[in-house]
Amino acid sequence: MSDRIEWTRHADGVVQLQLARADKMNALDPAMFDALIEAGEALCGDAAVRAVVISGRGKAFCAGLDMASFERMQQGAGAEVLGEGAAGADLVRRTHGISNAAQQVAMVWRDVPVPVIAAVHGVAFGGGLQVALGADIRIVAPDTKLSVMEIKWGLVPDMAGMVLMRELARSDVVRELTFTGRIFSGEEALRIGFATRLSADPLDAALQMAHEIAGKSPDAIRAGKRLLNASLSQDAAQLLIAESVEQKALIGSANQIEAVKANIERRAPRFDPPA
Repeated sequence: MSDRIEWTRHADGVVQLQLARADKMNALDPAMFDALIEAGEALCGDAAVRAVVISGRGKAFCAGLDMASFERMQQGAGAEVLGEGAAGADLVRRTHGISNAAQQVAMVWRDVPVPVIAAVHGVAFGGGLQVALGADIRIVAPDTKLSVMEIKWGLVPDMAGMVLMRELARSDVVRELTFTGRIFSGEEALRIGFATRLSADPLDAALQMAHEIAGKSPDAIRAGKRLLNASLSQDAAQLLIAESVEQKALIGSANQIEAVKANIERRAPRFDPPA
């Protein structure tokens, strides 16, 4: 794994990922782009993981694209500022399913089959904000500074921001933030829908939530995430069928029976790895 991300694996299946470029406020350089994709894709195939927490070391969650990349843009560089997956490539070409490499940095957290919680503090600008928006849940410090900052550099949000923002806030709010690039607080992020909740210590709160999730049936958690992802693109008829399919598979399964027994016997459940 890259030195851009530090991994901590807890005994209950919680995985903690910390962006580890603290001297640069965890800004996105090619190595960070690649490390985020690599981490997310590794978690997609990890049957032992129950929940994921993403945070940033030092003073910030992520300050967005690093200055060296903007300097290369000034000199005429293009997609190569975005990491190996996009090096020399046409951004329109899909390299990761429906996404290009830059978009996969945020979208990969939707592919991870368990809940992903972003613990956001300091700043989350531009691409850094889009990484956080890719998580299922965002716990944000009230004094965090956030911005859809791409307009400052003559750009548009292109790390899946347009897909992710429309799920969370009203269209006029998304438009205003995109057109102005203004900086807003964690408290405003909660009001408009970009933050799930506020905490003076978002990492501690995120880890507590992750450990709570890790104590639930892994089959039901993964099924719930599949349904929530499907709800973004399926119509009512399709989603009702998907609910029924998932529930049919869960009812009477070993982990569902164990959840019932543990509650009746008032003890901690002992779940098998996900089916």
